[in-house]
Amino acid sequence: MDNLIIYAVGGVILGLIIGFIITKRLEKNNASKLIKEAKKNADLILKEAKSEGERLKKDKILQAKEKFIELKSEHEKVILSRDKKMAEAEKRTRDKESQISSELSKGKKLNESLENKIKGYNHRLDVLEKKQEELDKLHKNQVQQLEVISSLSAEEAKEQLVESLKGEAKNDAMAYIQSALEEAKLTAEQDAKKVIINTIQRIGTEEAVDNCVSVFNIESDDVKGRIIGREGRNIRAIEAATGVEIIVDDTPEAIILSCFDSVRREIARLSLHKLVTDGRIHPARIEEVVKKTQKQIEQEIIEVGKRTVIDLGIHNLNPELIKMVGRMKYRSSYGQNLLQHSREVAKLCGVMAAELGLNPKLAKRAGLLHDIGKVPDAEADMETPHAILGMQWAEKFGEKADVCNAIGAHHDEIEMKSLLAPIIQVCDAISGARPGARRQVLDSYIQRLKDLEDIAFGFTGVKKAYAIQAGRELRVIVESEKVDDQKAADLSFSISQKVQTDMTYPGQVKVTVIRETRAVNIAK
Repeated sequence: MDNLIIYAVGGVILGLIIGFIITKRLEKNNASKLIKEAKKNADLILKEAKSEGERLKKDKILQAKEKFIELKSEHEKVILSRDKKMAEAEKRTRDKESQISSELSKGKKLNESLENKIKGYNHRLDVLEKKQEELDKLHKNQVQQLEVISSLSAEEAKEQLVESLKGEAKNDAMAYIQSALEEAKLTAEQDAKKVIINTIQRIGTEEAVDNCVSVFNIESDDVKGRIIGREGRNIRAIEAATGVEIIVDDTPEAIILSCFDSVRREIARLSLHKLVTDGRIHPARIEEVVKKTQKQIEQEIIEVGKRTVIDLGIHNLNPELIKMVGRMKYRSSYGQNLLQHSREVAKLCGVMAAELGLNPKLAKRAGLLHDIGKVPDAEADMETPHAILGMQWAEKFGEKADVCNAIGAHHDEIEMKSLLAPIIQVCDAISGARPGARRQVLDSYIQRLKDLEDIAFGFTGVKKAYAIQAGRELRVIVESEKVDDQKAADLSFSISQKVQTDMTYPGQVKVTVIRETRAVNIAK
């Protein structure tokens, strides 16, 4: 039994050895086959690579040849262009050389002619010198003969001649000076009128009228009782806080605010508006609202001052002066708003200074500040004239001497020291005398317009007449049945002559006569 097992094991081992040997041989045969196939593939790849390399080599050679031909052609083009430029440069050089040679030849000819002329001039000078010597000799002989004849020496005769000439020259000079002065006065007056009229016509502002009362409108009369309060405590608190007299009467849906200071009136009006809108009206609330409104108005005053100086192109103005300019908005003078008046004077001064060849910016500055003395503060001396007070403030806040003098002298309180002062004075008068600017001038202005229209109505055939453009134009409408075209032209001339002889007015009045014909029919 054991022998059988041994034999079986030995057989298995032998089989394994034989199988291993067979497997190895098979693997060796397969490997040799694979090597042969790999060699064949490698040979094929090498052949293909060689053929591809030959093909690429041929392509590259062809591309190189083409590139060479292309570069060669470009190089030839460059060489041709350079040759062309060189030829052109050579041509220009030759032209310049020929031109220079011609100019040189001309220069030589000119030099020769100049030398000839110099020789001729020298010869003439020699001749003139000889003649001058002869003339001097003749002059001496004549002087000697005159001295013998007149029994006077040359110096004595000269003195007598000078004295006689002095008298004649003095008389002529006096006559010339007199005529020149008269002409200068006439032309100066005409030029001054032109400058003033042109300045007035170039500057126009709206009419501004202010007074001492303001009207506060309310929705219903029930609000009046709330404003008055229990036993009048609310209205007393408002009057005490604002310094404004509040008049509550039978005027429907309105309350009157009365105070000479328009700033206080504006504070009272805005405070009442806030209180009525909010609905809470009692003394504590009134004081709170009035304080807030005061701060708001002060800020608005500063903003108005800043906007004004920016609009007028004025720079580096002291903040205190800017605040005074802003307060002008709430002041009036003879019914004319002070800020509008000062802005207008500043513009007039700028235009007039430019017309006269002076500094327009300095003139604007003085024109804007000329009435700051009318905006008093707590420390101001009310007995000091406003022009002097404004000058003192301008000096205090660092304004130039010419500006300060113009402010102080615009009502002749002090002597004028520069041309800026009379310009401010004249422009202040122009702004105050502008039609509608101040109350006392308004009536005469309206009367002048009525007189213009009455002159037109004094002619036959006039149907309507209107004075427009602030009295600078009279527009007349005539009846077409009574006045023909020729008569219309004659009527325009007659009216203008009548206006010129019967009225006094600044500037010119244009008379326009309008004749209109209409044909009207009715279709039924």
